[in-house]
Amino acid sequence: MTSENIKTLLDTKFIKVYDLEYAPGKHYYNASRRSQEALPCLKDPEEFKKMLPDAVSCFVILQITGREPLLLLSWEYRYPAGQFLLSVPAGLIDPDDVHSQDAALKAASREIFEETNIEILSTDSLSLVNPLVFSTPGMTDESNALVCAIIRRDQMPDLNQDGALGSELFDGFRLVNHAQAMEILRKGRDEHGVFYSLYTWAGLMWFVSGLWK
Repeated sequence: MTSENIKTLLDTKFIKVYDLEYAPGKHYYNASRRSQEALPCLKDPEEFKKMLPDAVSCFVILQITGREPLLLLSWEYRYPAGQFLLSVPAGLIDPDDVHSQDAALKAASREIFEETNIEILSTDSLSLVNPLVFSTPGMTDESNALVCAIIRRDQMPDLNQDGALGSELFDGFRLVNHAQAMEILRKGRDEHGVFYSLYTWAGLMWFVSGLWK
């Protein structure tokens, strides 16, 4: 694929749509958050392996003294789905993050604070689970880093969603223990019978796996 084979069909602040002419008269369409020159399909193999994701999805695990570990989820309104979906804290990697040594971790720390009011302390741990995973590469090149935050406190932190920005709309938190996480995984829905995203499924799976311990 070369830049000459790519045509921009839609160009907005947060999403773009490109026509990828992969053979004469043959077209594939890609929804992306990236400018044309930054598209993954234009990168050589080494550039592809080193690229940063578009966003982070965070698996926040609360270890409160005297209580069993809890996975912190929330209900966030997702406009394409038209529903509040059970979600993990997540957000875009900002341009300022790109120049830091650990761009995904910096973005994760900020997004966790904005969406939960939890500030990452020296007693907590913040680690990369996966540097980049694609969500739906048959339609979009959007990608996320997966980050695990283990929050260690003597008391439950003061959770709120006052830091929501722009179009972000939340409707409270859902703290789940191991048994509750397993039940949500078995049902494939939250307690309201609503489906959830792949990244929520990944967070639930990471939590019940115990690999974070």
